[in-house]
Amino acid sequence: MKTVYTIGYEGTDIDRFVKTLEAVGVEAIADVRAVPLSRKKGFSKNVLRERLQGAGISYIPMQELGDPKPGREAAKAGEYDRFRTIYSEHIDQPDVASVVEKLAADAEDMVVCLLCFERDPKTCHRFIVGERMAAFGYEMMHLYGDDPARYVRNQDRLPKRAAAG
Repeated sequence: MKTVYTIGYEGTDIDRFVKTLEAVGVEAIADVRAVPLSRKKGFSKNVLRERLQGAGISYIPMQELGDPKPGREAAKAGEYDRFRTIYSEHIDQPDVASVVEKLAADAEDMVVCLLCFERDPKTCHRFIVGERMAAFGYEMMHLYGDDPARYVRNQDRLPKRAAAG
């Protein structure tokens, strides 16, 4: 089984975030934010792209996989069942589902990590993207960018492809 990673940048800074990606061997970030801008220093798309490229990590903009505004509002209100319904309807549209299929194909050749804001993947649409990738033979592994050393200590527990990176 292949692995797709997920990560949120809530509660971390750009340096620890990048160190986490490097520790795991991530080769590309798939930015699945609908609006790839952030008030948090280092995480708006252009600055993030440059920082990642400096670390040898590709940046793949995937706004098509972003959560529509009603879904974001439901999640912000803590209405996770409604959020999940809204986003599932969005991602199951043929034009959006084809983007997931393309992402799965791209991830055949590189270690990919889905990026959004929320630290907890279960309250973020990237979890649902990862679920859809399971249809293409992927399992998810969630990363937390606040403690990159945890992944260095646990290299033997990482999927083989990542541990070798």
